[in-house]
Amino acid sequence: MRVIGVLSLLILLLAVMASAIAVVWTRHQSRSLFVQLTQLQAQRDALNIEYGQLELEQATWAEPRRIDDEARTKLGMLSPRPQDVQLVRQP
Repeated sequence: MRVIGVLSLLILLLAVMASAIAVVWTRHQSRSLFVQLTQLQAQRDALNIEYGQLELEQATWAEPRRIDDEARTKLGMLSPRPQDVQLVRQP
């Protein structure tokens, strides 16, 4: 009977140690996931700011002044001289 008591105590001790290791591992995983979540939230916030800036920029694209500026500065286009403009009418 003494051997069964020692064996039971040993099994109980191993179970307690395994539980303690599981708790420590779970806490470590929880902290790692929290750090990852915090980083992803910061990245999300930065992307939301960038998206808002893009929306504002897009709103100005349809303005004639913006189109004229882009055509001049980026494409090297010039407005035609009045004598180069011809009006075409349908009969």
